[in-house]
Amino acid sequence: MKKSYQAALVAATIAAGLTVGASATNAAAQCGRASWYSLHSRTASGERMNPSALTAAHRSLPFGTKLKVTNRNNGRSVVVRINDRGPFIRGRMLDLSKGAASQLGFISSGHTAVCMARV
Repeated sequence: MKKSYQAALVAATIAAGLTVGASATNAAAQCGRASWYSLHSRTASGERMNPSALTAAHRSLPFGTKLKVTNRNNGRSVVVRINDRGPFIRGRMLDLSKGAASQLGFISSGHTAVCMARV
């Protein structure tokens, strides 16, 4: 990631009163790895999975939580709503719907580096 983009992200995070690297349950900005998935079954929240919706799975955030997710490789951002549990692969902090991954520009790679913060 370019240093100027990273510095701007940290500055915006601090200005918003958030801390970088703190627990996601404290509504702080976090950076890590995200992947995408596309199912047609029910999510852990009970709603039917819509691959084109802007939704995501997180291990512990409450259902309905909205996150701004930014692809660290290209700077694209999208706001998603937590409606499922996961990911269940070590080293990943977020599973995004195919629609969200498409807007972030990482469908072909399957996973990417992201930063996320509550909105």
